[in-house]
Amino acid sequence: MLSKKNSLVKLVLAAMFLALAMVLPLLTGQLQQLGNALCPMHIPVLLCGFICGPLYGLAIGFIAPLLRFLIFSMPPIMPIGISMCFELAVYGLIAGVMYNALPKKKPYIYVSLITAMLAGRFVWGAARTVIYGLGKAPFGFAAFIAGGFTNAVPGIILHIVLIPILVMAFEGITKGKRL
Repeated sequence: MLSKKNSLVKLVLAAMFLALAMVLPLLTGQLQQLGNALCPMHIPVLLCGFICGPLYGLAIGFIAPLLRFLIFSMPPIMPIGISMCFELAVYGLIAGVMYNALPKKKPYIYVSLITAMLAGRFVWGAARTVIYGLGKAPFGFAAFIAGGFTNAVPGIILHIVLIPILVMAFEGITKGKRL
């Protein structure tokens, strides 16, 4: 069972990651295409899953797009915001589950990250398919590949480079102690 101190630390870190999910997109806010390509809101959600665990990652991932819409009116709630809620929730959940389940070695951070990113993209595609289906607009395979992968290549590269470095840095700070 977690001690009260560990629970409080996780809660504070999760709140920090939620705040970062609100602020990081402001760095690319003036250039929507850059923001769409770099996916800055994904970074704190993935980190939350790795550092705080799967349930915190799931919660922060689901809440972040909704809260950001309420505060900044971005991302547009339909269809982008709702599909992002599911995508980011899966990012945080899978990153945390995989990281907790696999050995604590550098290659497994990448395995956890890439698995979470793939699962999140597929959930995003499923959510978009349902949303567009409700509106009778098509969301085909080409739109899925373009939106989920092709247009997001800069963000995918950024996440694969940055997230493991930050996770390893956090591990170094905590000297391998689990929260």
